[in-house]
Amino acid sequence: MEPKCCLNKQTIKEVGQTAALLKIVAEKNRLKILCTLKSGERCVCDIWQDLDIPQNLVSHHLKVLKDAGLIDFRKDGLKMIYWIKKKEMSKFNSLLNNFLQSYE
Repeated sequence: MEPKCCLNKQTIKEVGQTAALLKIVAEKNRLKILCTLKSGERCVCDIWQDLDIPQNLVSHHLKVLKDAGLIDFRKDGLKMIYWIKKKEMSKFNSLLNNFLQSYE
């Protein structure tokens, strides 16, 4: 017997989206980057120094978060400035909340 959360195509799609996003944010450095960006826009040069990990690793994680649609960036001279896409993060929160509400 299928659990209730897998009975219709829309719910199955949402479960898949939630699982995909959870895989992305489950990495601790990505969570740290999101936490850093909660306070506003940040340059890569600031992020990697705050996290004390190599700049190339921070850039890799930023790309993963950007490809997932959770953050965006702009170029400011030679600097890359990143920020959280609030609308997309809100959608992620809603997906996760909808999934977890079934356990109440």
